[in-house]
Amino acid sequence: MTEESFVVKMASKLGLDEKFIIPYGRDKAKVDIAALKENRKQGHLILVSALTPTPAGEGKTTVSIGLAQGLQAIGKRSCLALREPSMGPVFGRKGGATGGGASSITPGVSINLCFNGDFSAITAANNLLSAVIDNALFYRTTKLDQNKVTWKRVIDMNDRSLRSIVVGLNRNGVPREEGFNITPASEVMACFCLAESLDDLRRRIDNIVVGFTAEDEAVYAKEFGVTDSMLAILKDAINPNLVQSLEGVPAFVHGGPFANIAHGCNSVLATRMALACSEYTVTEAGFAFDLGAEKFLDIKCRQSGLSPDAIVIVATIRALKMHGGVDKKQLDPPNVEAVRKGLENLAAHITSAKLYNRPVTVAINLFAATDTEEEIAEVKKLCAEMGVGCAVANVFGEGGQGAKGLAATVAESIEKADNPPFKCLYELDIPVKERMETIARKIYGADGVVLTKAALKKLDLMERNGLTNLPVCMAKTQNSLSDDATVVGRPKGFVITVRDFEIANGAGFLVALTGDILRMPALPKEPSAKAIKVEADGTITGMKG
Repeated sequence: MTEESFVVKMASKLGLDEKFIIPYGRDKAKVDIAALKENRKQGHLILVSALTPTPAGEGKTTVSIGLAQGLQAIGKRSCLALREPSMGPVFGRKGGATGGGASSITPGVSINLCFNGDFSAITAANNLLSAVIDNALFYRTTKLDQNKVTWKRVIDMNDRSLRSIVVGLNRNGVPREEGFNITPASEVMACFCLAESLDDLRRRIDNIVVGFTAEDEAVYAKEFGVTDSMLAILKDAINPNLVQSLEGVPAFVHGGPFANIAHGCNSVLATRMALACSEYTVTEAGFAFDLGAEKFLDIKCRQSGLSPDAIVIVATIRALKMHGGVDKKQLDPPNVEAVRKGLENLAAHITSAKLYNRPVTVAINLFAATDTEEEIAEVKKLCAEMGVGCAVANVFGEGGQGAKGLAATVAESIEKADNPPFKCLYELDIPVKERMETIARKIYGADGVVLTKAALKKLDLMERNGLTNLPVCMAKTQNSLSDDATVVGRPKGFVITVRDFEIANGAGFLVALTGDILRMPALPKEPSAKAIKVEADGTITGMKG
């Protein structure tokens, strides 16, 4: 496919003037955000989430892609709005994030590796601010206390060695403790994903809190005078990326915060672009409903005014067996009783989704070789009892054809629904602890929230600086509804322990760190990077996802 044919094809499908589509090679492009000024119509938004996943994931991205292809297969104009993969998981444990089998977006390798330079730009902008902060400390041109700098450097790689370091150990340095986050956890990433324009991104970067003075007064990024230099780095990256699925469904893939340590949603601009160009937009939020979907609804929707018309929860028989007590290495053999027990986890996520007053459909992501009719029947029974839709989707094996039933079910739920105005789970006029307890009780099923002494001290600091009138982004394990990664199913009789806070004032939320969650992941004993090979002709093989 030539550059021209890709541009022409996508312009036609999206109803956009070709002048807005900026080719990046033969099979990918960016779309100028100026296109939104000429096209502000809005289709239906479908949010895809999942139950608490197994370590391998439950194919949420694959189902999202398959659903969009299924909508196209039943005659609907559809688009995708997805997150960009981080190279941390690509080279770490999970692999890439471009779907699987017949429900993938392409070009997969390019998307998984430095896609159109966006993550590199975000990393560079973040680290420019870090360099300027240390420069100001050296020349003593800032009131920022060198021991109270909260801004961290970032890198788009899993590297436990960089979690806690000391910088400035040279003749001309200012020694201080420092650390790295992974790029998807950067506040620049969050600002980038929530911004509505370059001017809005400028405002958000200006409002980033980088630390405190000796008197505990907040110090803001705008005081260092490099906001426009950061914008210069991000100017092209802010335009959403455009690729397509294997069946030609346009896909806006833009921004990539993780949901266990960040807010877990693709950019607002990409979502708006997809909505303006289609009848149905399928988007996803990271990990399970308790993480990505809650943040999509209570952070992204609160700030942008967007709201979903329907919610899809992806479930697999494998994950249900895990939540029913089966060892992760024994998930293939049929086990109806384990599925029945594991349904408590799915029921918890359905209950949470229904709090937002939107139609809910459970998508059973079929593993054709191992799933049995008896096991699937148990899931359908639960859905019928809870009054939500349910459809089996063989999206990996059959693509859009395997998702036609799911697509019809979701589309029908939207057509029949009389959705009330969207309302977030909590309002901002209640105390921070009460906001977190609302999330913990209603979404996780916890008895409450406990704050450590360190967390209470940090919260007091933020309150004294007027930084708490914000929604809360819970940084929590993705492996459990609780803050203990080893607890599967639907735990009861537990509390969520918040050990610290970080302020993301520019992005517009507080980050509550729970359990042992860290904003710089580590590599597993056998990283996925060891399986990747580059052939003599440049072909890359061995990449998962």
